[in-house]
Amino acid sequence: MTHACLLAWKDRLLPRARAPRARLALDAIADWLGRAQDESGCGGVCANYDLQKRHWAGAYPETTGYIIPTLFNYAEHSGRTEFRDRAIRMADWETEIQLSDGGVRAGTMDASTVVPAIFNTGQVLFGWARAFEETQEPRYQDSLVRASDWLVDAQDDDGAWRRFASPFASHRLNTYNTRTAYGLAVAAKVIGDGRYLLAAQRNVAWALTQAEANGWLPNNCLEDNEHPLTHTIAYALRGILEVSVAAGDARGMDFAVRAAKAVAKAQRPDGALPGRLDRQWRASVSWSCVTGNAQMAVIWLRLAELVGEPALTAAADRAINFNLSLMDLNNANLGIRGGVKGSHPLDGGYMRYRYPNWAAKFFADALMLHDNPASIG
Repeated sequence: MTHACLLAWKDRLLPRARAPRARLALDAIADWLGRAQDESGCGGVCANYDLQKRHWAGAYPETTGYIIPTLFNYAEHSGRTEFRDRAIRMADWETEIQLSDGGVRAGTMDASTVVPAIFNTGQVLFGWARAFEETQEPRYQDSLVRASDWLVDAQDDDGAWRRFASPFASHRLNTYNTRTAYGLAVAAKVIGDGRYLLAAQRNVAWALTQAEANGWLPNNCLEDNEHPLTHTIAYALRGILEVSVAAGDARGMDFAVRAAKAVAKAQRPDGALPGRLDRQWRASVSWSCVTGNAQMAVIWLRLAELVGEPALTAAADRAINFNLSLMDLNNANLGIRGGVKGSHPLDGGYMRYRYPNWAAKFFADALMLHDNPASIG
């Protein structure tokens, strides 16, 4: 993309009056993630800050894994090199706690159950892959290969993953595991092992066989498959999109565009998405999942870049502006300042009264992708 095109891209996104607040919000989010790491005491990132309990949850291997590339990107974006060091500490911690079979444990470190989970393992691939690219340290390559091999071995012949579901999710068969497939596609690129991309393609192909004509995906929620969260809808769509890009799969790309446009139709005038949608892509709750807003903004921006869809650019702009309007950058409570809440209102049905680290991660990704279309979180 030429410099002139990049400027044109930026000019048609966030209004200029919003740009200073966006930069302040991005820095505040990074600082919040840094505090969440420090509060864990181990190198990982606390899962969330609970406002009611005034308490930081335990470190979360799954989300720490995909926060790693976000902090590498932020360090480059901002010039704050200490966040590169933070990302490396996260990657070291992930390597230290990797299970002997190569998998990554479900849940947070304070959970009593210690079992490997497909989705959680897939998300840490992003962190090990980026850490190896950045440092060329063999330990990250070794962890990446062991985890990727474990995922390939656990995959069923039809491309689905039915074993090793998280015990903390309500369903064992999940189409949002396409985001695990996305992790394998990244591993394939970094390691150069085509088996990983083939496994990723098989999972996406399986997910597409489940899809309904309007782009709806069944088995796509942590709790309620009839009214899935925009959070898990976005997980599934991002996985299908990125694996299809990596594989040059036009069918998967077409599906991602169709489904992303369907989600955009549910967007409210204020930019928020309803937190849950039904199989006709209609709102089924009044509250918004702030994480889902950020994730869909990333998807809309990616598609706008890839296929040139101005309406999706506008949808991303509205979602980013809505999330910016929720940010508290001056609160004396450091668990709130710079954090991104789970639901709006705060007592909504997702991560009620909590500020999850993945909401912060995805909104940081959206803000950076807005500034630099070449950045992928």
